[in-house]
Amino acid sequence: MSPSTTGSGFSLKDQLFNRDRVNYLSSLFQNADSNFDGKAFTRQCMRGLLDLELKQRIVHIAGVLETHLSDDFATAATQIREALPPPLDPKRTDDDFGDFIFAPLGEFVVRNGLERKQLRHSLKTLKAITMRFSMEDAIRAFIDAHPDATLAELSKWSSDSNYHVRRLVSEGTRPKLPWSRRLTIDVTTPLPFLETLHADPTRYVTRSVANHLNDISKSHPELVLQTLRGWKSSQCQTPKELDWISRHALRTLIKQGHSPALKFLGYRDNPKIEVSDFELKTGELRPGDTIEFSFTVSAERAESLMIDYVIDFVKANGTTAPKVHKLKSLPLGKGESVSLTKRHRLHANATTYTLYPGRHAVTLQINGKPYGTLPFDLFANSEA
Repeated sequence: MSPSTTGSGFSLKDQLFNRDRVNYLSSLFQNADSNFDGKAFTRQCMRGLLDLELKQRIVHIAGVLETHLSDDFATAATQIREALPPPLDPKRTDDDFGDFIFAPLGEFVVRNGLERKQLRHSLKTLKAITMRFSMEDAIRAFIDAHPDATLAELSKWSSDSNYHVRRLVSEGTRPKLPWSRRLTIDVTTPLPFLETLHADPTRYVTRSVANHLNDISKSHPELVLQTLRGWKSSQCQTPKELDWISRHALRTLIKQGHSPALKFLGYRDNPKIEVSDFELKTGELRPGDTIEFSFTVSAERAESLMIDYVIDFVKANGTTAPKVHKLKSLPLGKGESVSLTKRHRLHANATTYTLYPGRHAVTLQINGKPYGTLPFDLFANSEA
């Protein structure tokens, strides 16, 4: 889940969880069961809802649902499945995450169905919900509590006809899934699932596979490269899609200048190039301004180049921390040159980092190696 608000004042939590969405959820249960008190459910959900953060709203709605569904979990699970709308469009292949209003249903299953005797009903229900909204967060509680049984079920799901179910197998077992708990299983345990899923025809699934491998690469880089080499040899995926998977999976290693990863993607770690005219437009900036730099690259032989730039940001304690940004990938023939210009906005109200005044620097990085560093000073905005 993303930050609740942005610098522009937009509230994601209010867009995802509001009276209209709660009324929608209420209507689903009421249409499935005439005894479900939809008005009371909505009234209780809205009581204090708007004062809560996004995750708290999910928990709150799940708690209210507990007072409206059966005390018997198997019966409650059936009530949830019967209330679900039709699955997401099976003809789509990407960017169809689903409706967040169903997140409380996964929370309900975790809170009430985690005992071993309830596992069959819980997994059946999560599988049904994930066709409407990804249950990648909820499934992790069952992987931790009942690893063998849950992983055995996920193995079956990796060949399911519904691509949302297949994606859940990869996304739910990712070592570093954003905004979710860390799993207790070894990071290499799900690799057999990825072996199946990397050949999937759906980008929504293969993107998850690539993100999963990128997570693993942070602790097992050579294992990830070995896996990709094996997939390349097996030819189970199209060359174009496997190339996309590989580039996405190795992005962290590429930013780090990891030589074997660069070589796997066809980039020499010692390209015969010359960089000239690396210049900053100005060396004095303020939050909200734009860094603008330009340079020329000339090749002495045919080269494939991965061009990045690294900004050393000043931290609150005065030290600096590097952040790598993608610029361009391009081929250069022997004797060819290219001149590039890049503009990078220093957002004053970013939600993911804070700008501090001080001496910063931008470094040009090509095929993982530095090719010049230019300092610039960031000054605080003057008070209005």
